[in-house]
Amino acid sequence: MKNIQLLLIGIFIFAVSCSQGDDYSTRALSADSDSDNWLLHGRTYDESRFSPLKDINDSNVKDLGLAWSFETGTNRGHEATPIVVDGMMFISAPWSVVFALDPITGEEIWSFDPQADKAWARNACCDVVNRGVAVWGDQVIFATIDGRLISLNKYSGKVNWDILTIDKSKPYTITGAPRIIDGKIIIGNGGAEYGVRGYISAYAVTDGSLLWRFFTVPGNPAEPFESQALADAAETWSGGKWWEVGGGGTVWDSMAYDPELNLLYIGTGNGSPWNRYERSPGGGDNLYLSSIVAINPDNGEYVWHYQTTPGDSWDYTATQHMILADIEIEGELRQVLMQAPKNGFFYVIDRVTGEFISANNYVPMNWASHVDPETGRPVELAGGNHELQPALTTPGPLGGHNWHPMSYNPSTGLVYIPAQETLFVYSTDTNFEYNPKTWNTAQQIEMTYLPKDPNELAMVDSATLGYLLAWDPKTQKEVWRAQYKRPWSGGVLSTDGNLVFQGTSDGRFIAYAADSGELLWSMDTGQGIVAPPISYKVDGEQFIGVQVGYGGSYALMGGLEAANKNPERNGRMMVFKLGGEELEKPVATIAQLNPTLIELNPDSLTIAKGEYEFHEHCQFCHGTGAIGGGVLPDLRMLDTEGNAAFLGSVLGGVHGSGMASFKDVLTLEQGMQIHEYIKSQAILTGVATAAEQ
Repeated sequence: MKNIQLLLIGIFIFAVSCSQGDDYSTRALSADSDSDNWLLHGRTYDESRFSPLKDINDSNVKDLGLAWSFETGTNRGHEATPIVVDGMMFISAPWSVVFALDPITGEEIWSFDPQADKAWARNACCDVVNRGVAVWGDQVIFATIDGRLISLNKYSGKVNWDILTIDKSKPYTITGAPRIIDGKIIIGNGGAEYGVRGYISAYAVTDGSLLWRFFTVPGNPAEPFESQALADAAETWSGGKWWEVGGGGTVWDSMAYDPELNLLYIGTGNGSPWNRYERSPGGGDNLYLSSIVAINPDNGEYVWHYQTTPGDSWDYTATQHMILADIEIEGELRQVLMQAPKNGFFYVIDRVTGEFISANNYVPMNWASHVDPETGRPVELAGGNHELQPALTTPGPLGGHNWHPMSYNPSTGLVYIPAQETLFVYSTDTNFEYNPKTWNTAQQIEMTYLPKDPNELAMVDSATLGYLLAWDPKTQKEVWRAQYKRPWSGGVLSTDGNLVFQGTSDGRFIAYAADSGELLWSMDTGQGIVAPPISYKVDGEQFIGVQVGYGGSYALMGGLEAANKNPERNGRMMVFKLGGEELEKPVATIAQLNPTLIELNPDSLTIAKGEYEFHEHCQFCHGTGAIGGGVLPDLRMLDTEGNAAFLGSVLGGVHGSGMASFKDVLTLEQGMQIHEYIKSQAILTGVATAAEQ
């Protein structure tokens, strides 16, 4: 009965708004004044993720408790930003499943499963996640991991239209949330690791028809370029045949929009392959990789660009969250764009022209010394050059900041960054050959192995950490930080109640004082959090909501202790309010390891070959060193039945779980070698015991 009432109310509200000429474009443009709802992905087009609500504030946040919790039914990474509008909440979950919920009670109104191709998960570098939906009028619009864009009826969940946005002969995926500008749906895609050419497209909200497409890197120079901007970009690529590997530059996450300037800002990703010495051996900046690009959303035409990492060779994408703000700098009010991309520098640039204003490193780094104030280019250090020999480098490919959204609070003037410190040994694979069925980094696979020596492993572990960083964009300096032992904590929300909210990779949901960083409230949810929180108000009551569910690239690839910190359980949408309930004791967050007796082939050559093949094909989902991250099953813990079924699972696939068949790239002998390596790691790490021969 309640769902029928919501449907009728929603239809009435929409009909009234249309009759008054209050179209959704106007509503989206004025989202900042609609503090009760969370209308857009970043709440407003400037993507500040700041809520003016302050009923929950630094003096009473200690009384926050659980209002409701809703399980999504899957344990993979939960990264979505909920949309709350007109008494309904819309969330997405792994495998691109969408739910409509009552924002007061958490009651499910409807759900929609697009039946994404589970085997397509093989093309997803970083989990089968989905970062959210967009709402426009009576439509809910979202993208799927297998490349579709779908429109649903907002009130019933019925399909309006369903279109394919990618070439299915290539390993494109979509994990990002669409943005909608004046009835144009803007969506990009991912897949650069596997080898694709990046682009971003606009589709009509009415029927899903393609309106324009902007390619981020040039194609085959023997063919006409799509625009003068791409002809100019081609001058910055030399040597090699990058177009055969795709070139990269995918627009897989961040966007922002300035309505007054009518500029859409997109962040572009890494090259295909990562390594510039193989991708473009003749040198060059390789535009528009790792860049912020401003384009006209009406027609998709290039306006300007700023490249954060010219000639990127480290997977230092510029797809990280961008924020637009007006800030007084040296006595002048500037219209700026702020970004903390993977490369470790925090940038402030002029969003009108793309002019460089300032930059400073927000995390330790050893690949560059500074950004030249005259040219706006990072000054590379010789130690970061891995052309001739491997180089231990920080940040690693996870970056000083990854996709997890930051927040700008105009009251404090601070940007709150989910920062992290990681290491990686970069190298050059001089025998690189493109293979669309696996990662194409042109890095030596052997360099990705975890150290065998316990002391070296402990060093890597101690150098891998995270923190919430309060950063002053005017002075380019840290103001305060909240230190964590692990990286990969969630996105950030700041509010006018002098609060900053963040979930952590070890399962806590925390509130800090926005001005001082004082810890004011914390709740153990029992499971890692990577998603960003939101705030909204219904019937005069303020709520704070966040998705709980660990996942993404760091979680899949292990992260040393990660497997012992996050149990395999379904993700949840959790919403809090003043006077809510205290959580029951959370589910145990330390996995119980049950040693298994296994038979091991003692042949060291077999194990060594298996180690190579595992890191070539398996580590991206099942963890470096076969140490799982707690999202997918830890292969070291296979029981007798699991070990018996191993080869069948690898070569035949496991239908319904997202484990595709690898018989097209692995022989039976290679599968057996991988199995022996995994068993050897189980014994080495104490998870299993070798059976007497």
